[in-house]
Amino acid sequence: MHILEQRSDDMTKPLIYPVGSTEACRFAADCLTAEKISLVDHPTPEVTHLLLDVPSFADMGILRSGEDIRKILSMLPPDITVIGGNLNDLSLFTYQKLDLLKCQRYLAVNAAITADCALRVAAPLLKTTFTDTPTLILGWGRIGKCLGQLLKAMGAPVTIAARKESDRAMAEALGFDAVDYLNIEGSLSKMGLIFNTVPEMVLSAEQLSACRNCVKIDLASKPGIEGKDVVIARGLPGKYAPESSGRLIAQTILQHFKEASL
Repeated sequence: MHILEQRSDDMTKPLIYPVGSTEACRFAADCLTAEKISLVDHPTPEVTHLLLDVPSFADMGILRSGEDIRKILSMLPPDITVIGGNLNDLSLFTYQKLDLLKCQRYLAVNAAITADCALRVAAPLLKTTFTDTPTLILGWGRIGKCLGQLLKAMGAPVTIAARKESDRAMAEALGFDAVDYLNIEGSLSKMGLIFNTVPEMVLSAEQLSACRNCVKIDLASKPGIEGKDVVIARGLPGKYAPESSGRLIAQTILQHFKEASL
């Protein structure tokens, strides 16, 4: 049972209670404060929005901070909006939600930040410059496209692996080499760097083992690609660019408020 059941009917301005534990969430809170959005550091009956980390959960009902979401919700009004990412936990079933990982603008900008961070992960692992490193990008989604453009701008030789013929055609039209997964065998041994952006096991361990002198980086959600020499690099924006990530969170929230007021 909620211990705070009612709040003033004339409450129209947002009041955010941030409980995220990451640097990105803290910076987002600072950005919102700078934009004159009111925040509190404790639960009150006037709270309209609960701000969580993005993504929000470490396990069922447990936030990334280790806190139990049900305990936090029990101290807040029942009509709040929960802001975060991957808000599929059953405890949130009756709540209004702003899931940033379902917002197209957030996903697009976050992909660009991820691509930038991915190059920062790769650079110290390489013995050559990007320009001298044949690179294979698995997947032609948001992150794959952003990665491809960044590498192309540096003059890197880039090959895109994609299932759809239309995606391969588009990649080739933009100046990349493109290959189908069914015909990828001949390309693997030539690569010095592989980025996986597909949340599926698109290459087998046997195929990856053929790339002996190749840096392999997995940017995708599980299962992705596997192997003892695969660098798992998930959640890069929060680790390598927390201020950019936090600013994006804040901008998405502000845009939501703007649209809600129209």
